[in-house]
Amino acid sequence: MRRPILAGNWKMNKTVAEATEFVRSIRRGLNDVKGVDRVLCPPFTSLAAIKDLLSATQIGLGAQNMHWEEKGAYTGEVSPLMLKELCEYVILGHSERRAYFGETDEGVNRKIKTALAHDLRPIVCVGETESQHDAGQTESVVRGQVRDCLAGLTADQVAGLVLAYEPVWAIGTGKAATVGGAGAVIGLTIRGTVAELYGEPTAQAIRVQYGGSVSPANVAEFMAHPDIDGALVGGASLKADFVELVRIAAETKGV
Repeated sequence: MRRPILAGNWKMNKTVAEATEFVRSIRRGLNDVKGVDRVLCPPFTSLAAIKDLLSATQIGLGAQNMHWEEKGAYTGEVSPLMLKELCEYVILGHSERRAYFGETDEGVNRKIKTALAHDLRPIVCVGETESQHDAGQTESVVRGQVRDCLAGLTADQVAGLVLAYEPVWAIGTGKAATVGGAGAVIGLTIRGTVAELYGEPTAQAIRVQYGGSVSPANVAEFMAHPDIDGALVGGASLKADFVELVRIAAETKGV
């Protein structure tokens, strides 16, 4: 069975002081939830402080982005060498990185390969925009993103990744995708593409999250779908009831 994974993407929120206070308030409750991987992804500025706070827990820590080079003249960027001292996970290809900073599937592919080379576990985001969704292009867009982002990887590397399906039109809007719709994209399009490229065992091994206006009120519906292995949570991960969200997810998955 695939182990569920819930990751909180804090985006550009919380100062170091706010982040440490928040983690202290949720640390015990979040660590007590068993049977699922729990990951916090704060801004770069808080990684070191939160690493210390989580050192005696089983809660994972992740970054929100990473450059594909180990070092160099890339002002403002953060390298895998810097991250591997601080965290285990890194979010790559988030829709906001694609929309606001021009990231491409090719660039995401380079980042994935570099992350894996440095023992960082990527959470790789794919998903269609509202206009693509309305035009009926969801399958072709997501299939292309999966194919291009995973190009050149081995089946073993792919099996160890976490993919996150995030329909862009549902992120931060309060307008979540339907469970059936999200499940179909994850089960048929994403796993289907992985199966075509790497075989059915790899497609069944890879964990795929749903991301897009996930909350304690709707997480059970998404987690009840057999192809959805967790959630990439945005706004709801900034609040204390993120612990309840994770607990509901674990109970729904029966772990």
